Amino acid sequence: MYQQPMTTPGGLARRTPTPEGRPSRPMAEVQTEIPVSREPTAAPRMVRPRARSEIATRALNIAIAGTALALASPIMVAAAILVKLTSRGPIFYTQTRVGEDRRRRRDAVHLYDRRARDVGGRPFAIYKFRSMTVDAEKKSGAVWAVKGDPRVTPVGRVMRLTRIDELPQLINVLKGDMNIVGPRPERPGIFSRLREDIAEYPLRQLARPGITGWAQINHNYDTCLDDVKTKVRYDLEYIERQSIAEDLKIMARTVPVMLFRKGAH
Repeated sequence: MYQQPMTTPGGLARRTPTPEGRPSRPMAEVQTEIPVSREPTAAPRMVRPRARSEIATRALNIAIAGTALALASPIMVAAAILVKLTSRGPIFYTQTRVGEDRRRRRDAVHLYDRRARDVGGRPFAIYKFRSMTVDAEKKSGAVWAVKGDPRVTPVGRVMRLTRIDELPQLINVLKGDMNIVGPRPERPGIFSRLREDIAEYPLRQLARPGITGWAQINHNYDTCLDDVKTKVRYDLEYIERQSIAEDLKIMARTVPVMLFRKGAH
C-alpha cells in the first residue's frame, strides 16, 4: 500500500510522504519548517493516568468502530471511487505512527526490553484516504499545516473539510492500534523532534492514540510550537481523567466539530 504524507489531526503536516496543509500563494511564502528548539526544556510534570477497564474500553471501541464502518461504508465507497477517478495514485495511503508506550506503565523500569531503538511507543501503520497529490511532500519535507495547500486535490479538500479522509482509521481501531478517543498519533521523525522541544510530549503515549480527542475538539490544527504545547496540555488532562463516560462525552462533542468543520482545512 502506498505511503504518502498527511497532516496531524493535531495539526502538524504529517508527512513522510504525507498529505496536508498549505495556501495557494508561492510555496516559499507558505511553507514553514517545524522548528527545533535550542533552549533547555524543563523537567516533565508528573502524570498519573486514571485507571480504567481495558476489557470494557476495548469492547466499547470495537462496537463503535464496527457500527461506524457499517454505517459509513456507502460514503467510503463513494470517496474511494472519487479519489481514484480524479487524481493519479492510490486510493489509500499508510504511514508509520507512534502508538501507546506500555513501557512507561511498568513499575519495574529495569525490565529487559527487546526493542533496539526507542521511538516513543509501539509503531503502527495508520490508514487514510489519499487527499493530496502523489509525492506531495517530496520537495517541502515535514511542514506545518496551513489553509489552502496547493497540493491537496479538489476531492481531497472536501474530504478533509468533512473529515471523511479519517474514516479508514476505524480499521486501526478494530486492529487495536488506536481507540476512538485518545491523543493523535504522530510520525516517529516528528515525534523525536517534538519530545526534544516539549518535555511532556512523550507522556501523551501513556494512552492509546485516538481518531478524536480532548485536544482535537478544543483546539485547531497546529501552526506553531505553542499550538502543540497547548494540545499536549489537553492530552494530559484527558489521560488523568480518562474513562468510558469521558470518551462518550468527547465522541458526542466531536459530531458538531465535524458538522461545522471546526479547524478543518
